[in-house]
Amino acid sequence: MSDSIDKKLVRHVAKLARISMSDAQATAMGSQLGAILSYFDKLKELDTEKVEPMAHPLDFTNVLADDQLGASLSCEQALANAPQRDECFFLVPKVIGDSQ
Repeated sequence: MSDSIDKKLVRHVAKLARISMSDAQATAMGSQLGAILSYFDKLKELDTEKVEPMAHPLDFTNVLADDQLGASLSCEQALANAPQRDECFFLVPKVIGDSQ
């Protein structure tokens, strides 16, 4: 297991995440997390001084279509399966505020 990721630290993080794990799982998780951190150490070796920060590594453009006005459901069609309704509105129990 990595020196920086010991079983005690794994157990602490698991407790914070409300995850229960056996000793074998804690040992395995510690070595896996240590390996992941070693990959980040490799990234520190790269020269990124002339690299501009970016939000995404690929050059994406907006590919969404423009909104177009179309036919919509009538009140009767929209509320056809509603268990309760009030004219053209769904009728639901009150869930905010005083419930009495």
